Amino acid sequence: MKFGLAHTGNTLIVRIAGELDHHYTDEIRIRIDSEIMKPYVQNVVFDFNKLTFMDSSGIGMIVGRYKKIKAVGGNIYIMCGNKTVKKILEMSGVFQFAKICDDINDAV
Repeated sequence: MKFGLAHTGNTLIVRIAGELDHHYTDEIRIRIDSEIMKPYVQNVVFDFNKLTFMDSSGIGMIVGRYKKIKAVGGNIYIMCGNKTVKKILEMSGVFQFAKICDDINDAV
């Protein structure tokens, strides 16, 4: 699993590649939460274009970050090129609150 954070204006970009499961979600959650606490962060983009697997702990991590960013009036965006991961996100209801986008420009 590879994980990285970047900023574009008021948007936090979270790039995750490989497999996202319960082994990594706590670490990722802590690092994202520390960035969301910064006053200039209002939106979060999850870049899952290189994600190959996600379990329910990944869904929980997204939902929790949504609640935090929604509290400051922000939005969650998801980029996902993997059909299997996208199907998991659809079935879990994530796209009811997260906006799907093709690239960073769609989100910012």
